[in-house]
Amino acid sequence: MSVTCIFGMQWGDEGKGRMVDLLAAASDVVVRYQGGANAGHTVIVGEEKYVLHMLPSGVIQPDTVNVIANGVVIDPWVLMQEVDELTERDIDLRGRLWISDRAHVVMPYHRRMDEAMEKLRGKAAIGTTSRGIGPTYGDKAMREGIRTADLLRPDRFVDRLRANMLARNEILERAGLEPMDIDADVETTRQIAERIKPFVTDTTTLLLDAWEQGKRILLEGAQGFALDVDHGSYPFVTSSSTGPSGVPAGTGLPPKAIDRVLGVVKAYTTRVGAGPFPTRDEGDAGRQLAEQGHEFGATTGRPRDCGWFDAVVARRAARTQGVDRLAIMKLDVLSGLPELKIGVAYELDGQRLEAPPAHAADWLACRPVYETWPGWQEDLTGVRRFEDLPQAARDYVARLQEIVGIPIGMISVGAERGQFIETTDGVPVPA
Repeated sequence: MSVTCIFGMQWGDEGKGRMVDLLAAASDVVVRYQGGANAGHTVIVGEEKYVLHMLPSGVIQPDTVNVIANGVVIDPWVLMQEVDELTERDIDLRGRLWISDRAHVVMPYHRRMDEAMEKLRGKAAIGTTSRGIGPTYGDKAMREGIRTADLLRPDRFVDRLRANMLARNEILERAGLEPMDIDADVETTRQIAERIKPFVTDTTTLLLDAWEQGKRILLEGAQGFALDVDHGSYPFVTSSSTGPSGVPAGTGLPPKAIDRVLGVVKAYTTRVGAGPFPTRDEGDAGRQLAEQGHEFGATTGRPRDCGWFDAVVARRAARTQGVDRLAIMKLDVLSGLPELKIGVAYELDGQRLEAPPAHAADWLACRPVYETWPGWQEDLTGVRRFEDLPQAARDYVARLQEIVGIPIGMISVGAERGQFIETTDGVPVPA
């Protein structure tokens, strides 16, 4: 299979970067197709830890071409900082990194607008990362955006940039925030445009050619399914289509190009920021999961709320995005808990729901319907075969497979590259 899409099936932070890193070695091209610097993918190689916000996770592989496609909103300052950091660590991206000439650019005023709008929302704030992602996608939809192709022609975009900044300064003043220095931001934009210029190309043609030549393409989603702008917990979502359904528009590849969809979930659930989280556990179990799982956002640094596996969200993701295989991450983190819970449905106003409700207030009011499963005490980090897991762990994983309805292809039992269990046709489900 030449084209594989990897995406997260929860509220983000599932371990997508880890999966991309594992599969990138067998790929010719790794592609980011949506999102922006609000992503935070952590890759651990031996003693080395890499936290990537803009760059595809395949950059760690020396022979892989990496593409930031047109569906991504690019923060060139964050991007070049990451390029510089990798260069200092002897990872050269020249000729291996390409940026779409059709991708929209996160300008300094977009980040300031994120800050201003959150302040103006007050108690109704949606918990944005303040990276300027929403305002950039908003300008794209309003046909006011600046793309990388524009950025490389300062004579054509400077006047529009100044006009946009003047209008945004009025909003900043209304929010009681310091206005932008327009001349200074124009100059820094000119400078960063020169730096990214060698990386900009027509990535749509690049990807179409690679696909037609049968090259192995790995597509990397940035945020989780429950943050999808259409199918997630709106308005507590990101501003793009996070799953495989966002690939055609975000890359230029046709829908039929995708051969395989790999969905990634944690063995439990986490979330950062405001919005629904029915299976959140605010007791000892939630605290233990946070501590053992080192649950802090790679992008924001904020502690993640932790809770039990939400099968309602995972099942919805699997059905709408055509998932072929599941990857279960961080099973080892559950060791030591006396019992485990799986949220198999929601209850709202006395009714059982098998799928998430559309209205945010309803989703916030939902209460989980739990199944309870026995825990285990054993350390799983050294296990490499499914049959060597404790019986309770095998039963728990088998139930996740059964209730989501998708075969499990991989189970992670640690942060290192080799700490995983691979299966061929899913895990055995007890009769």
